[in-house]
Amino acid sequence: MSGGFGDGEGELLTLTYPRPLPMRLDRWLVSQRPEQSRARIQKFIDAGCVRVNGVTGRAKTPLRQGAVVEVWMPPPEPLPYLVPQDIPLDVLFEDAHLIVINKPAGLTVHPAPGNKDGTLVNALLHHCPDLPGIGGELRPGIVHRLDKDTTGCIVIAKSQEALVRLQVQIQKRFASREYLGVVHGQPGAERGTIIGAIGRHPVDRKKYAVVSEEVGRHARTHWQVVERLGDHALLRFQLDTGRTHQIRVHCAHIQHPILGDPLYSRARRLPIDLPGQALHATTLGLNHPISGERLTFQAPLPETFARLLAVLRKRAG
Repeated sequence: MSGGFGDGEGELLTLTYPRPLPMRLDRWLVSQRPEQSRARIQKFIDAGCVRVNGVTGRAKTPLRQGAVVEVWMPPPEPLPYLVPQDIPLDVLFEDAHLIVINKPAGLTVHPAPGNKDGTLVNALLHHCPDLPGIGGELRPGIVHRLDKDTTGCIVIAKSQEALVRLQVQIQKRFASREYLGVVHGQPGAERGTIIGAIGRHPVDRKKYAVVSEEVGRHARTHWQVVERLGDHALLRFQLDTGRTHQIRVHCAHIQHPILGDPLYSRARRLPIDLPGQALHATTLGLNHPISGERLTFQAPLPETFARLLAVLRKRAG
């Protein structure tokens, strides 16, 4: 991370601090870029890649309402293991501009130091040889992500133009995303909305939590009971925002964690063996990035999810 502000290739972000109470620069940037660790954010700051009102900032620089924060995000270092791999894909739709995949449980979306290969990106590079370079990152073509053990619909762009237009749809909520999930316990109502900012867990950095608006990023999840199943319930979720682990964190926050969630559900005996949390991205709606045609994709329930529901229905009588 050598060089000064804006030195070389990278991405310039311009943000405005909106809160009435002051906050340290590094803490606020972590809340705005949760995919980056606090240590990495501090490296950006130490390297002179962050300015506050035109002045090079320090980690402890206090931000006050209206402050303009400029962040120069250097491109990620190239990974030698970003290679094509012949991994089978369940393709729901594909044309020259995009591809929609029904992602299985256990498949990480993109490579990282702990998952150097065997990811969806590795599979896509084999399936779509022209994908490298789209997005200019180590996540070529990735518009949004699903957690490793969350299954279902995910869309990938096959051109830079499609990527930008699809990302705008996600940000402006033109794209619709519905999930099905099985939770512990019975909600007291038939439907509701969970509103709670999400940020890094204050103690366990592998987890996220509902935190104050001053620290986290605004998140809103709508839920509706589809079926009551004894000590459990099948819920349908709709997202207004797309924060990391959003549904899982919000469900745990209201004391109805997702069944089988290894991070947010306390160890409990499960009705059947599950590969991870019982959460499935069942429906994805979007406008085609080039033609504008409205498209809706549906991913069938995985076999384990369907078997789980059958067992719960039988137990519930």
